[in-house]
Amino acid sequence: MKITDLKTFVVGNPWKNWIFVKLYTDEGITGLGEATGGLATKPHLGDLEELARFVIGADPAHPDALWRKMYKARFLTPVLAMAGIELACWDILGKSLGVPVWQLLGGQHRDRLRAYANGWYKGPRDPAFFAERAAEMAARGYTALKFDPFGGAYRQIDRQSERLALHIVRAVREAVGPDVDICIEGHDRFSVSHAIRIGRALAEFGPMFFETPVDSRDLAATLEVARAIPVPVALGERFSRVGEFVDLLAPRVVDIVQPEVMHLGLANLKKVCGIAEGCEALVAAHQAQSPFCTAVNAHLHASIPNFLIQENFDDSAEPWTWDLLRGVPRVERGYLPVPDAPGFGVELDEAEAARHPYGARNFMMLFEEGWETRRPAS
Repeated sequence: MKITDLKTFVVGNPWKNWIFVKLYTDEGITGLGEATGGLATKPHLGDLEELARFVIGADPAHPDALWRKMYKARFLTPVLAMAGIELACWDILGKSLGVPVWQLLGGQHRDRLRAYANGWYKGPRDPAFFAERAAEMAARGYTALKFDPFGGAYRQIDRQSERLALHIVRAVREAVGPDVDICIEGHDRFSVSHAIRIGRALAEFGPMFFETPVDSRDLAATLEVARAIPVPVALGERFSRVGEFVDLLAPRVVDIVQPEVMHLGLANLKKVCGIAEGCEALVAAHQAQSPFCTAVNAHLHASIPNFLIQENFDDSAEPWTWDLLRGVPRVERGYLPVPDAPGFGVELDEAEAARHPYGARNFMMLFEEGWETRRPAS
């Protein structure tokens, strides 16, 4: 079997542009992948266009080998486009064999996955608003919620904004009660001293973890914070090399990792899970792309013994998303069923994709438009 063509589809939405990759083969089997970036779109499309010459004519039945070929072609620099292509190959391989991808990854450890909701708190930086929305998500069956209460703070946070952030966390905890886990997102923003102060203050609310309180790529800072606060620290979404997880986990201070398939590819992501298991660490793979990557992570998480919880933005997605992507598993009473269709089990409706063209706006414009100025008076 050979790859005969590569096509891309950009789907605009209020959160960010989604980039889908579709590979075609000489046997008529197609595969779907995703190469969505955080804020960038056109650079990733350019990467896909350049990588196509290394992909067309290749055998899609060897996703990891093709990843290595692209990695060398980019002079040992991984890019998101590589993940999109590799995922499409896994999809083709599963379809060609008539099995779901989790079976290719070693088999199934569980048939449902505990999920936490993200993206549910888009709106004013107001404790009452956060509490209301959190209660709604808990009523839908979610037993864990993640949110960022810190507004536009970067490196430091003034005392007024810090008090507001803690009021928001308290409001969410009171709204959902003691049995719903809360996960606090730091978005890599704080200095060590601010992260330690905030991490200690958060302990009162019993969070499952404090995610990326400092720059994720600053290992010394991360370990200093993790040793100093009584709240578990989680990170890993920015890592693009398997070895970075070795360096993170070897000191045995951090025991929750969040690898991102867009930065690693699926074969490398599975290797990271093995490294984490060897260090008695748990895996909660990061996911902030389209619901297609929800399905990708579901296949991965089903195949590993050290799964913790799955990130889920899907219940905050636009209603047309479910016309765009058919076959994505949906959260039911806080749990995600594991897909059982061949490949990833997801198909892209190209006609629906065309109805949502590239958009210039993205979620970071909340900050540019004055997130902090929209907070309520204290």
